Amino acid sequence: MQVLKIFLVLAFLLDCSLAQQRISSAFKIARLKYSGGGDWYNDQSAEVNLLRFVRENTTIHVEPTYEFVDLNSEQLFTYPMLFMTGHGNISFSEQEVRRLRTYLENGGFLYADDDYGMDKAFRREMKKIFPGQELVEMPFSHGIYRSRFEFPNGPPKTHEHDGKPAQGFGLFHNGRLVVYYTYESNPSDGWADPEVHNNTPQKREEALKFGTNIIVWALTN
Repeated sequence: MQVLKIFLVLAFLLDCSLAQQRISSAFKIARLKYSGGGDWYNDQSAEVNLLRFVRENTTIHVEPTYEFVDLNSEQLFTYPMLFMTGHGNISFSEQEVRRLRTYLENGGFLYADDDYGMDKAFRREMKKIFPGQELVEMPFSHGIYRSRFEFPNGPPKTHEHDGKPAQGFGLFHNGRLVVYYTYESNPSDGWADPEVHNNTPQKREEALKFGTNIIVWALTN
């Protein structure tokens, strides 16, 4: 009887362990928490809705949840993709710069979406990560614009802001796109719940398709 009890306990622990492995194998996006005063936390429904769309339109195993991560957290390296957005200032410490650089150089991917007002700070902080590089505009022929859905004219214009054309920029490490940045595009507004920004269903679907392209590209390249 005692042996049976031990066996059942071990079986239960093994089952729990396997369940945790199955959960952790699902793709999740981590919202990047940063200092400086910018609202890194806005529109928390965005990632959840995007991941649900990805689950419905691809074979990628995802977990539609909102999670955030600090660059100093050991959890940082468990996420294949980070997402950052906001309207204001961004400030990375020297240690955060080192950790984000290490993350990106070792397979990580960062997608940043200017929610109107973070452009100057984002460009400044990226120069700290890769001092020898400038953000370069991505040609419309780049694979990120057709990895799942076709975007022959580059990023969609989800939110008008001040009327400038939507643009997509990148930073590379050893030929791999490690940072993708959308400016005057703001597709993540289209990922949020419909009542948040009152985007049309067509605009929301376009934004969700574009977000799916980013995820597919990040996971396959």
